[in-house]
Amino acid sequence: MISPEKLLKLLERANRTTLEHHGKEITIERAIFLTWWCDKGDCKFCYMSAQRPKIKNPEKAKRKISRILAEAEICRRMGINIEFLSGGYGLYTAKELKEIAELVAYVHNSPLWLNVGVLPSSALELFGEEVEGITGAIETFDMKLHDFVCPSKPVAPILKMLENANEMGYKTGITIILGLGERLEELPWLFKVVEEYKIDRITFYSLNPHKDTYFADYPPPPSLYQAYIIARTRMEFPKIKIVSGTWIDQLSNIGACILAGANGITKFPLFSIIGNRYGKKIEEEVRAAGRRLKGTLTDITKLNNASIEERKFSQPHRFVEIKPEFEKMVKDYIDKIIKRRS
Repeated sequence: MISPEKLLKLLERANRTTLEHHGKEITIERAIFLTWWCDKGDCKFCYMSAQRPKIKNPEKAKRKISRILAEAEICRRMGINIEFLSGGYGLYTAKELKEIAELVAYVHNSPLWLNVGVLPSSALELFGEEVEGITGAIETFDMKLHDFVCPSKPVAPILKMLENANEMGYKTGITIILGLGERLEELPWLFKVVEEYKIDRITFYSLNPHKDTYFADYPPPPSLYQAYIIARTRMEFPKIKIVSGTWIDQLSNIGACILAGANGITKFPLFSIIGNRYGKKIEEEVRAAGRRLKGTLTDITKLNNASIEERKFSQPHRFVEIKPEFEKMVKDYIDKIIKRRS
């Protein structure tokens, strides 16, 4: 790290750079999970690794498609982006992923990003206009640490996927978790990857310690550490989208990370905070940083906005058969949000 005086100057420069290239809008990003299973199962920070021994039938770890679509619909109504469809390795075929992506893109009325492990070129070729970008979960910029925390998830195949995705015209992104014990002197490796692989978006998560994992008793990193990494990245890459991931017990980090250069926020348990004090706190953090939020976490009247002026995608054939259950799930989500608010 650097001295407080130099850090403040860095944040000031990063803030000006962000405003120049991205304006004042801050997006809310929501990762929609498809499953709670991963056949790797040994990343030392991941709740899926802790869950894996308890799951006897991986097929039962798949979420209902109607629930996935209902989550996408609530996000659409509240003006919340889908950061990506996410899930562990090895449970869905490329054809199944395409079908799910078509349904979610139709409901949310926007093209999607995927973060579902390493996809070969043959899989990438299957997707159409429903998929905009491909994300690689690199997890840390310290490669020595990476071998320890993600022993079954080497970086080389992830980078090759991003290279292939670039060549096919997809946008590309990566995710990084801060607070795993990474060495700051390794940060230039990340910048080299961003430049060489033409990365369009980075998500910097703050470690959220999960029970029964190696990092269960580790504290999240300091807010200014996360802000420092974001600011360094913003100054290296003024035009890239940077998303800052913060858990519900660290919401006060949001303002600092926005001033450091983040123009998207994510990670908090979204459906537990809409319309209550946590959602209000997030909006206050955004305003305190001199920004405006795209969408809302407090105006629950938006939950009733079922209409769409113009559909960007044709209706997938399967949507007809699951529409009744989808509509029931949407109502269930809304009822729970309202109940938590009262």
